[in-house]
Amino acid sequence: MKFLIILFMALQCALGAHAEEAAPLADDPVVEQRLITIAEELRCLVCQNESLAGSRADLANDLRREVRTLIRAGKSDVEIKEYLVSRYGDFVLYRPPVKPTTWLLWFGPLMLLIGAIWLLVTAIKRIQKQKDTPVLDDAKRAKAQALLQETSSSK
Repeated sequence: MKFLIILFMALQCALGAHAEEAAPLADDPVVEQRLITIAEELRCLVCQNESLAGSRADLANDLRREVRTLIRAGKSDVEIKEYLVSRYGDFVLYRPPVKPTTWLLWFGPLMLLIGAIWLLVTAIKRIQKQKDTPVLDDAKRAKAQALLQETSSSK
């Protein structure tokens, strides 16, 4: 039991050794606020489901550093986004523009929904049609009835 306690305490000490210090904020709070506003509209290229502002990936840190440099250089928000789009494509934007190369992104889910509804309606109609049509016509029904009578009379 003492061994487990000692092992647990050693692990606690080891975990603290791997902690990283928080990255310092920009010297200028105006630059930092502008960075956050811009970074919330950009996608982290590593995480892909996080904004650049919320990501802790190394590439995200590099991109935030690059955006800070561009802000200090006097670039507007639009110029900064255009610069990042020219380097990484429309994927870096959370709201990419509607243009032929992004039509699938914008309209693909709607087309999938319409296709799924069409398949569902078609399947329901097919099932209803099968229920409405008799399985046996009169001639086949009479033949089946005769076979059943032969079988029951032979027993």
